[in-house]
Amino acid sequence: MKTSVVTLSALGQKMATLAANPASDPDFKTLLNQVHLSNGWFTTQQVQTALHSWAQALQADKLTKWLTPYSTSVTPRTIGLILAGNIPFVGLHDLLCIWVSGHHAQVKCASKDPYLLPWLVGVLESLSPENKGRIQFVDRLQDYDAVIATGSNNSARYFEHYFTSVPHLIRKNRNAVAVLDGTESAEQYTALGDDILRYYGLGCRNVAKVCVPKGFDLDLIFGGLYPYQSVMENQKYANNYDYNKAVFLMSEFPFLENGFFMLRESNDWAAPIACLHYTYYDDLATISQQLQQNEEQIQCVISSLEIPNAIPLGKAQEPELWDYADGVDTLTFLQQL
Repeated sequence: MKTSVVTLSALGQKMATLAANPASDPDFKTLLNQVHLSNGWFTTQQVQTALHSWAQALQADKLTKWLTPYSTSVTPRTIGLILAGNIPFVGLHDLLCIWVSGHHAQVKCASKDPYLLPWLVGVLESLSPENKGRIQFVDRLQDYDAVIATGSNNSARYFEHYFTSVPHLIRKNRNAVAVLDGTESAEQYTALGDDILRYYGLGCRNVAKVCVPKGFDLDLIFGGLYPYQSVMENQKYANNYDYNKAVFLMSEFPFLENGFFMLRESNDWAAPIACLHYTYYDDLATISQQLQQNEEQIQCVISSLEIPNAIPLGKAQEPELWDYADGVDTLTFLQQL
């Protein structure tokens, strides 16, 4: 897969350039305007953030580490890919897995995200013209050999039924969970704020719940969130904040808020936009067991404590290439077809 490493590292370099200066490519600058008009959540800043994260991932040494364990010999298949469209470049990892595996892709983009991945594939094909045409964007999948589909829990039930006759990976709603004990530094709480509010909290790796010991000072979380108060400048976020706050008030739910974000005690693993759920724990062993028991609802665990498989605060939205969604090795799935 040496050729893949060279091509994808060049793609990463292109993404790094545009993350630093979108105006360096007039066509890309025009694209950003189209993207934002199509989806108000996809601001230039959020797209730049996503580009930077991918540029960090697509480095030659990381690509080599990722791809070395896998075989390069497969019978080319057509893989249907249904994307969610909740954050910029969502689904890119699945798409790259298909590409490096030697398969073909039929990609159905979300209606609110029709521009970014087609543009990126155009860049990829310019770097590897011999692979042009292996990735096609379609309105409807047909003549496929396997499917990878991402959506809500409701759409996942439909996908499971509709694609039952072919090999498939179906991804449902998941969120990240943070486990704190109050000894974290101010910098770590600010990093947690990024884990919560990057992409306005819309990603499956955004922290939607924190587990804290009894007596924990919740103002520590608000302090970490304060640097991100500019989220209220996005009208869609502000509307969601106002709406969810009104729902809480009318439902007489007790909650805390700071003018742009809310904290509410709840056992739920998912939280609405502009809200973080919290629960109290007695000891780390008990909370670790609870996390394991509910692993199908959790994408990743964020903590500086001794929690199994936890990743550092501030790294929720910066997975490595070998950090597969839902813990399922996508490349192995594709190579076994």
